[in-house]
Amino acid sequence: MLANSPVESFSFAGREIFLKRDDLLHPAFSGNKARKFAYFLDQEFAGVTKLIGHGSAQANSLYSLSALAKLKGWQCDFYVDHIASQVLTLPTGNYAAAIANGTNVIDLSNLLAANTSVQAGKSDWHCQRYIEQRVLPAETNALFIPEGGRCQYAEYGVSQLAAEIETWTMQQGMTDLKVFLPAGTGTTALFLNQYFMRKQSDIRVFTCAVVGGDTYLRQQFDLLNPNSAEHPQILNADKKYHFGKLYPEFYAMWQRICASGVQFELLYDPLGFMVLEKFLPQWGASPVMYIHQGGLLGNETMLPRYLRKFGRTR
Repeated sequence: MLANSPVESFSFAGREIFLKRDDLLHPAFSGNKARKFAYFLDQEFAGVTKLIGHGSAQANSLYSLSALAKLKGWQCDFYVDHIASQVLTLPTGNYAAAIANGTNVIDLSNLLAANTSVQAGKSDWHCQRYIEQRVLPAETNALFIPEGGRCQYAEYGVSQLAAEIETWTMQQGMTDLKVFLPAGTGTTALFLNQYFMRKQSDIRVFTCAVVGGDTYLRQQFDLLNPNSAEHPQILNADKKYHFGKLYPEFYAMWQRICASGVQFELLYDPLGFMVLEKFLPQWGASPVMYIHQGGLLGNETMLPRYLRKFGRTR
């Protein structure tokens, strides 16, 4: 099992922040996806020869699933709603790395256009529905993992992460630790806080919504655990940001945090650190840990976009 990522000290906003380096878990299988997919790596699946997933053509989960399939000796089929022409012309980032791992990235829009049997009502098809109704019935040797790893199986690896944090705080003689991480589906944040609550630990988890807003994030929590008392606390940014859009303040924050010598990714971490900086004064002298969730391959596509829009400012 991949475990026991190091904890480093990190100076941010005049405070010492402890950085849980999950980006260092494994060269090809790291970050929050390694935690969420750990169950599938550690368990034996007799008869399984193929892994099926879905999401965007540059999703971190695409690369992570391709790496998982390679480690297990499985074929990986990953369905996307569409693949942008520039990605096909010049493959980079998670898409290119997944292709190099042997993954079949399947464009659902092309599949529907060529398949007359699903032409009627084809606008209603989306990847998960298509996989469940058209693919899985014929793929008896396939294992299907929902988008982004939002499933109960994620609790296995995230609980291991929580146990590592708990052990580390005990070794440090630390109390009242605040753990912070930005959220997509919120799966990692939810299962972390659930673990600490059920262990009656004084460690608490805080997060912010990067994909969608707070309402969306609460809905994701409810899908996995309807007990809101065990949910992590959601913190707000000062304004609404649209996922994947380029913002000068994100770029500036990314440059600030990378100046430490640790590389962060451009999609989640900038907003995460902006929210963290806003709330740090409210936490007094409590120790704070930020979880580095990997995803650095995504910078291969995000950074050129920022450079084209804002240029090099460092």
